[in-house]
Amino acid sequence: MATNDPNEVPGGGEDPRLASLSDRLKAAHHTEKQRTTPAGANAAFTGKGASQGNRVLSTLIGAPLGAMLIGWLIDRWLGSAPKAMLVMLFLGIISAFVQIWRISQEPTE
Repeated sequence: MATNDPNEVPGGGEDPRLASLSDRLKAAHHTEKQRTTPAGANAAFTGKGASQGNRVLSTLIGAPLGAMLIGWLIDRWLGSAPKAMLVMLFLGIISAFVQIWRISQEPTE
C-alpha cells in the first residue's frame, strides 16, 4: 500500500475496524443460528419421525391390551370365558394395524 493510503494502519497492525467487524459478524451468526434452530433440536428422539414411532409403539401395545381387557370384563359379566376376550383381542389387533397404516400415510419431516 502507499504510505498515504487512508485504509492503512500505522505500524502495520490489524485494523481495529476489521477486528470489530469480524467480532460482530460472529455474534450475528451465533444469534441467527440460535434464532432459527428449532427448540429441542439437540435432544435425541425429537421430530416428527420419532413422534410417529412412539405413536406406532403405543398403538401396538395399547389397542390389543385395551380390547383384551374389555373382552375379559364382558366374559366376567356374561360368563362366557374366553370367547369375548379372544374376539376383542383380535379386533384390537386389527384396529392397531389400521391405525398404524393411517400413521404411515402421514408425511414425515
